[in-house]
Amino acid sequence: LHRRMGEAVARVARKVNATVENKADSLDLANCKLMSFPVGVYKAVRSVAEGIHRISLANNELKSITSRFVTTFSQLRELNLAGNYLHRLPEEITSLLHLRAIDLSRNRFRRFPEPLATVPALETIDLEENEIA
Repeated sequence: LHRRMGEAVARVARKVNATVENKADSLDLANCKLMSFPVGVYKAVRSVAEGIHRISLANNELKSITSRFVTTFSQLRELNLAGNYLHRLPEEITSLLHLRAIDLSRNRFRRFPEPLATVPALETIDLEENEIA
């Protein structure tokens, strides 16, 4: 178990380092078994956070996204949160003025995440396979 956890942590670290070193505009932390967004990543990407336009956190075990995540990555255009355990989004999501697409498919939403209604640039919202009545 510990070795598997160590490998997962190392994989996240490699992906984050690659984003920072290449000043990449995307951060892909899909399939990393994350239960929450790693706090250490905020420090690691501080110098390039403004330049990150796409983040994938698909197929993890996230139960929530924090306001800190939203304020750190204020320039996001695409956010992939498919395949997690999310059931709500922080109000701060409304501050993502450039967000064009969000994938919330395969999560635990029971109703439409209201804060998304006021995100100005949003064009695509995927809520497939949720529990929305």
